[in-house]
Amino acid sequence: MVGNPYEQYKRTQFETASQGRLILMLYDGVLKNLRIAQTSIVNKKPMAANTSLKKAQDIILELNLTLNMDAGEIAQHLRGLYSYIHQRLIEANMKKDAAIVQEAIDLLSELKEAWETIILKARTTTTAP
Repeated sequence: MVGNPYEQYKRTQFETASQGRLILMLYDGVLKNLRIAQTSIVNKKPMAANTSLKKAQDIILELNLTLNMDAGEIAQHLRGLYSYIHQRLIEANMKKDAAIVQEAIDLLSELKEAWETIILKARTTTTAP
């Protein structure tokens, strides 16, 4: 069966992405779902908010599970932060609270920026003569 060409492209992109790019893709996905959830809450669409918040929670769990705990203190701090965000998203879903969603967006946006900086630095280091 031939699938949707766009879906095939996305799957290929995912399968061939570097570890750093995969992390950024997860951040993009969680932020996208949080923005959808926030809009859904504001527009009084609880089912759409629930769906997007559950997807965001799943992505946070994936980020948490893929942490390399051998990396030391940074990994431990990230694990705590991901656990905190996950709990806040559960609370946001129960209360349909857009302010809690915004808190998660703010935290995850900062983390994504940090990852982008780390990945860019790693790329320039590995390509330097």
